[in-house]
Amino acid sequence: MILALSGKEVAAQLEQQFPGSIIESSENNLLAKSESLLDIAEYLKSSPELDLDYLNYITAVDYYDYFELIYQLTSLKHNHSLVLKTRCYDRENPMVPSIVRLYQGADFQEREIYDLMGISFDGHPNLKRIFLWEGFHGHPLRKDYL
Repeated sequence: MILALSGKEVAAQLEQQFPGSIIESSENNLLAKSESLLDIAEYLKSSPELDLDYLNYITAVDYYDYFELIYQLTSLKHNHSLVLKTRCYDRENPMVPSIVRLYQGADFQEREIYDLMGISFDGHPNLKRIFLWEGFHGHPLRKDYL
């Protein structure tokens, strides 16, 4: 059984490493500023005591006022996991950093989110539609899609 890490405890570590990068935390997850996402993910992966070397999934939720991206990271060595979240408030041109250079498994997942939600991933090596055809108008998983 995989142990869920406390978001509050990990957030305290991250605040020491990256001051001002954590917006909020709870026992279940932590919410990071999107501009700090790549640095935080790199620290979570490379830190020996955390070693979150496996990306389970990335998903996105449309809350009208903002988009929230949810990442579940797992350490295969330590058998623990963490849910990391970030938000994007720009509906016209939503963008967050890509984590493909850290986790190759993020490649198609970021493309899926781009295709269906319209969130761009800065630094993604091949950001193009994966399900819908080029020229398809809109992003069907957005709440404002008609």
